[in-house]
Amino acid sequence: MTDYETILYVEKESVARILLTALRAHGFTPRDIPDGGLPGIRTGLSDGIAIDVPEDQASDAKPLAQALLADMDSSKAP
Repeated sequence: MTDYETILYVEKESVARILLTALRAHGFTPRDIPDGGLPGIRTGLSDGIAIDVPEDQASDAKPLAQALLADMDSSKAP
């Protein structure tokens, strides 16, 4: 069984899905977002939606995911 490492947390499920798709496009194998809970309702028990990749990919995937997230944040209209 593969051990996974959380490389970052995001607030929105849509952002998480975009990051997962982008990571897969770059050859990484992130874990799918678990189903459960109600859409838009947070339990308050977590830091957001975790983006997890296998431990051996984490050191390469984390900077890419951070850069992608920064690009998405900077492209928001004021």
